[in-house]
Amino acid sequence: MRTTVSLILGTLLLAIPASAQELPNPLRIATEGAYAPFNYLDDEGKVQGFEIDLARAMCDEIGANCEFAVQDWDGIIPGLLAQKYDAIIASLYITDERRERITFSDKYYQVPARFVVPKASTLEISREAMQGKVVGTQRATSFERFMRDEMAGIDLRVYATMEEAYLDLQSGRVDAIMADVVAASEGFLKTPEGEGFEFRGPEYTGAKWFGYGAGVGVRKEDAHIADAFSDAIAKVRADGTYQKISEKWFGFDVYGE
Repeated sequence: MRTTVSLILGTLLLAIPASAQELPNPLRIATEGAYAPFNYLDDEGKVQGFEIDLARAMCDEIGANCEFAVQDWDGIIPGLLAQKYDAIIASLYITDERRERITFSDKYYQVPARFVVPKASTLEISREAMQGKVVGTQRATSFERFMRDEMAGIDLRVYATMEEAYLDLQSGRVDAIMADVVAASEGFLKTPEGEGFEFRGPEYTGAKWFGYGAGVGVRKEDAHIADAFSDAIAKVRADGTYQKISEKWFGFDVYGE
């Protein structure tokens, strides 16, 4: 009898949808805090940005008590795997390579990448024209992977944060940088420091390097957390919350195609 009851209970537990499984309390979310306007630290050291507002809206939707932790970009996936936190919301693009290590929610935004150069520069954006040029971007990103694969011959400099890359562009230590168009526009080009710089060349969107949009990253054994965030993304898109947050930070919808 006990064996029969145990088997029935086991079968019922397996039948519970992943999205209905209990969420951690608190649910700890890692963000970089150095990728304005998506996520950054304000003057009081508190996390702010589009992703922070969106994360809070999604946590409200799924009834989760969410807390934020700031983590350097290089260690953000290792920290997740080491169980320092439960999820990553930090402009982490969904790529086939990353899917081998972690699981993602559906995307919550997607924008192309592009090069930024000084307005006075005559640099053309092509593999041939950029041979020997010094080009910067953030370490361990799709931008770095793309340039190592497709821009052989450039002098590639990688940085812990995009803020450091912008500083070297301003000082003339690099000829160009690569970043996503929204972060570069809102976080640099529209600031006083970015007045002498502009986008140049095509927009890049190839899934091989730039993935399928930014998603919430979780450990593979916690797929139910990703499912809960996927449900929340769909709901905040449907009720207009997403659009309000996007309009607040960018003036347009960054969800993508």
